[in-house]
Amino acid sequence: MGVVNVTPDSFSDGGRWFEPAAAIEHGTLLLEQGADLLDIGGESTRPGAARPTEAEELDRVIGVVRALADQGARISVDTMRSRVAAEALEAGAQLINDVSGGLADPGMAGFVASAGVPFVAMHWRAHSAQMDLEAQYADVLAEVVAELEQRVAGLLEAGVASESIILDPGFGFSKDAGHNWELLAGIEAVIAMGHPVLVGTSRKRFLGRLDTAAGPDAEPTPPSERDAATAATSLLAAQAGAWAVRVHDVPSTRDALAVWEHVQAAGGSGA
Repeated sequence: MGVVNVTPDSFSDGGRWFEPAAAIEHGTLLLEQGADLLDIGGESTRPGAARPTEAEELDRVIGVVRALADQGARISVDTMRSRVAAEALEAGAQLINDVSGGLADPGMAGFVASAGVPFVAMHWRAHSAQMDLEAQYADVLAEVVAELEQRVAGLLEAGVASESIILDPGFGFSKDAGHNWELLAGIEAVIAMGHPVLVGTSRKRFLGRLDTAAGPDAEPTPPSERDAATAATSLLAAQAGAWAVRVHDVPSTRDALAVWEHVQAAGGSGA
């Protein structure tokens, strides 16, 4: 899943694809580089980010969705708003990726049930402005699984088909570095819940502090220099059985997955 941020304040690319023409060009490039689907979003979810209005979000994403869908791209719309999801589907999107799992908009679950499309429900506790305050766990893996189970139950109760639900453990959302590493180490527990799992570690903060000898106060590497670490974590997720990995840089992760595929084809123990 290649990321197309149509935002002025993304942590990963600083708004490079904010203009529609630039976003469309970038999405086209990601497809050429091997992305299977594009995740198009108009709301930054970096820590502390303010939400755009619904009108702003619509203005940012709908034209981009339509243009890339017209090229034959499989499109995921990254939104927490049911109206944005509805208009994106009309414009050609085929999947809804809601980082709140349907909690931010009371109308989302009912809309997804009526639309009958695949729905990514991420583990979520609060909007970006408050999410770091919610990074409190006694056992992060057990609590993420339990809260995702509650979300699945709520979606099913609203009429969403079980086969439409995709889960995302929410790396970086209301989680500190230690939580993220524990979650990645135990990702099989999320996969064992029985739904396809989307993993999005790409360029997240915890990948910017890999040198433990540098100390906790060392300056993290910038997001654009975290693609090798992203490829490594994406490969680990794929080996564990993830359905898809969400990345900003497609070639590096494609190469990592290709290495694994070659080892498997040669009869090695790459899995």
